[in-house]
Amino acid sequence: MVSSDLSNENPTRKILGFGYWVQGFRCFPWMAVIFFLKDGINVDPATLQLLQNSSNLPMVAKPLYGVVSDAVYIAAQHRIPYIAIGALLQAVSWLAIAILSPSSISIFSITLFLLLSNLGASIAEVANDAIVAEVGKQPTSSSKSSQSSSSGELQSYVWMASSAGGVLGNLLGGIVIDRTSPQTMFLFFGLLLALQFFITITVRESSLNLPKSKPNAGIRKQLSELAVVLRKPEIAYSITWFAASYAIIPALTGTMFFYQTQHLKIESSVLGISKVFGQAAMLLWSIVYNQQLKSVPPRKLISAIQALMAVFMISDVLFVKGFYRNMGVPDSLYVVIFSGFLEVLFFFKILPFSVLIAQFCPPGCEGSLMAFVMSAIALAFIVSGYLGVALASYIGVTGDNFSGLPLGLLIQAVCTVLPIYWSSCIPDDVKAKSRRKKE
Repeated sequence: MVSSDLSNENPTRKILGFGYWVQGFRCFPWMAVIFFLKDGINVDPATLQLLQNSSNLPMVAKPLYGVVSDAVYIAAQHRIPYIAIGALLQAVSWLAIAILSPSSISIFSITLFLLLSNLGASIAEVANDAIVAEVGKQPTSSSKSSQSSSSGELQSYVWMASSAGGVLGNLLGGIVIDRTSPQTMFLFFGLLLALQFFITITVRESSLNLPKSKPNAGIRKQLSELAVVLRKPEIAYSITWFAASYAIIPALTGTMFFYQTQHLKIESSVLGISKVFGQAAMLLWSIVYNQQLKSVPPRKLISAIQALMAVFMISDVLFVKGFYRNMGVPDSLYVVIFSGFLEVLFFFKILPFSVLIAQFCPPGCEGSLMAFVMSAIALAFIVSGYLGVALASYIGVTGDNFSGLPLGLLIQAVCTVLPIYWSSCIPDDVKAKSRRKKE
């Protein structure tokens, strides 16, 4: 359970819970976007993956949003206004896509709207992550160990909220995608974001009981403080390794999507159920981590997840070669369970890593540092996506030729294992590290 300090005395859990739930529910319109690009605009696998990754470019600028959020106050508040601004930008972009006629939408125009949507999502996520870092660092009792516990509990809580949104979004998306137009799905999500905007502006930040910090400290001063924090070895090495562990893996998501829908003729409802299974696994992971794994050394846990990712990629090689099909396992069953799990397994590492970084984060720099971490991850995913496009081109995979896909998946698995060999960059014991500092 989350500590009583985060209960009914203030709306912190409600604001964070709803914010992260909406963040998880973003998969609902994005499922429509993917099928709209494939079937409506008829893009090829490489173009689909390029567009998906390029639309995430606003995520890379998260440190800037974090610095502004830390330094620039709006009406004596520096978290709630940015959540509201982020929700408004997203609402405008999705409602605009919904209102436009399908015939007038081009790759260029939808890319612009998706960039605006991800800009708004980035701003809102930065503010939400900063609140989690600030509240999670406040001790809930006289015990020093309670600080780490509170951080882990709050991280797990918002992770569960995001996962719950993802479960519902993917479930509804899989059901609705064949029964209604993408514009209807865009309209629904746009209205949901408008609701988030109006709910957020009714909340005063003072009711959240956030730690007091110096208002209007100045962007330049905030940037210099962030630079100092990033020079700390335990933070610099950890972030570098974590980002590299994603960037080095050539993602083949667009290629696998076309393989499943074009070659195997997997129905969209099955893909929706697959994503629901993945989000349910993510939700279960947050519960298991909070109850059983918080005491496990971060390096050991993150390395184990990295190795498990490689195992599932080898399993994908066998799947493409028809090994499971020959054993009597239906393709749809494999897609639901294994593909759904592998898709979210990439994100399992983020929970323990966020808890680790939050414990190292000094007061007054929460928004900037957490934003930098998220932007590093976003940039790593973009690089991974571009490498995946290059790999798909190298092995000769196209929209109707998947003969080179097993080799591509094998290369992907090998690249996934490599970061484990320099996982020593991640601190193995946070408590021991802080004890050494005090001495």
